[in-house]
Amino acid sequence: MPSSLNLVFCGTPRFAVPTLEKLFAAGFPLRLVVTQPDKPRGRGLEIAVSPVKQAALRMGLPVTQPEKIKTNEELRSRLAALHPDAIVVVGYGRILPPWMIDLPPLGNLNLHASLLPKYRGAAPIQWAIASGETVTGVTTMRIDAGLDTGDILRQQEMEIAPADTAETLAPRLAASGADLMVATLLGLEAGSMERRPQDPAKASLAPILRREDGRMDFHRTAQEISNRLRGFQPWPGAFTSFRGKNLQTWDAIPRKRNLAGGHLFVESDQLLVGCGAGTALELLEIQPEGKKRMTARDFIHGYHPSNGEKLGSVE
Repeated sequence: MPSSLNLVFCGTPRFAVPTLEKLFAAGFPLRLVVTQPDKPRGRGLEIAVSPVKQAALRMGLPVTQPEKIKTNEELRSRLAALHPDAIVVVGYGRILPPWMIDLPPLGNLNLHASLLPKYRGAAPIQWAIASGETVTGVTTMRIDAGLDTGDILRQQEMEIAPADTAETLAPRLAASGADLMVATLLGLEAGSMERRPQDPAKASLAPILRREDGRMDFHRTAQEISNRLRGFQPWPGAFTSFRGKNLQTWDAIPRKRNLAGGHLFVESDQLLVGCGAGTALELLEIQPEGKKRMTARDFIHGYHPSNGEKLGSVE
């Protein structure tokens, strides 16, 4: 039987698309899709449409793209006229105003890519990997006025594989989260869903990424640097400098070698750099400034780095 719940969906990035698709396939009445305005991107400043808008138009769903929502009376009137039972929010990218939070009787339901209260904020997938977690997951929660502080509805764990990056983990979490949101809505419709308050004492933050987060600090252990490299994909990645120019690292493996921090060691076609606590990082794929990605072997043969040569920061 199709659900009788009237829904409004708010989302923007690719991560949100599986949830929209699952709700549509499950027969939920989707009265409106709210997404960010089209924006110019790239060197040619071509107008880019959000992944959620593309999916919504493909499914024949109505779409609106307000520039602002806090004091948007037109949007407020339109949503009120739709009488949504719930508003589903996945990566919309706007702070919801009180009037919107209070509008639907079942609340604004958010899919968050962590096991709340851990990793509240804009980049939970990236920070979970960067922090060395081996397990993460998805949470459905009821939005309140705080930053990812609302009551938990349902959660689903997922293993973080040793080779996972933010780019490989995100699609799996998105698919798991889509199923979890459908289950959450069915539970709310049946009156069987319990709300669980978050424990603030167990909370951690996952703030929006800055370029500086990708700067390699060789006082950290090789494993810590490797985790950050994996987590901060595709941006800001992991970078340092070599001979005064930027050097981006795309792939590396921690090694148990006691080398001076930040200093290079060349062994045959292997390129290692010393890190903290008697560890070293073997650089497998790197990209000097203005060049294409290359293997460590090609870098060694092209740049002839010396043993003991230091990697350092650039602004």
